[in-house]
Amino acid sequence: MFTGIVQGLGRIVSIEKETDQTHMVFETSLCMDRWRAGDSVAVDGCCLTITGFPGDGLFSATLSAETLRLTRFPSVTVGECVNLEPALRVGDPLGGHWVSGHIDGLVRVEHVESVGDHRRLTCSVPNALAKYVVRKGSVAINGVSLTVNDVQDAKFSVNVIPHTLAYTNLGLLKAGGLANLETDLIGRYIERLLKQRES
Repeated sequence: MFTGIVQGLGRIVSIEKETDQTHMVFETSLCMDRWRAGDSVAVDGCCLTITGFPGDGLFSATLSAETLRLTRFPSVTVGECVNLEPALRVGDPLGGHWVSGHIDGLVRVEHVESVGDHRRLTCSVPNALAKYVVRKGSVAINGVSLTVNDVQDAKFSVNVIPHTLAYTNLGLLKAGGLANLETDLIGRYIERLLKQRES
């Protein structure tokens, strides 16, 4: 589990594509003393399993076909910045919201507006996901926990504070860009329970 509070920026240093999977290596300045192969880390909000440490400040991961289908990773290039958050450990503060690291799909940035030092992003989601986005609810965009300000049909807006703009890759998003989206998983559980009661 994760919180959507990004711990640092990483960089993609290599991409090796195969038929049904892709191997990537990421560079990070985060302390990796406690990281082990098999640990989970959220990369742009997507839970990946560390497969190795090919060098100082480097870790590798393999992305499955399902991960590639749902995320922005098929279009990334070497050198791009990614948001990183190691998995929660017992006793860690929960500063954002419960984030599973399981990406639901992509959001498209429709409009970017500066509001003082803040930035307002208006995004659109696939119709199938729109019902899980609610006003004052939570979403994770590229792994960043954000509060939904407004919702209209399949569009919603969020406010990004200066700290988040400076320390995550959300500050790089422009109109027309795509980002990973995880909706609030509590809503998914409620939907499932209600369907079970109806059957």
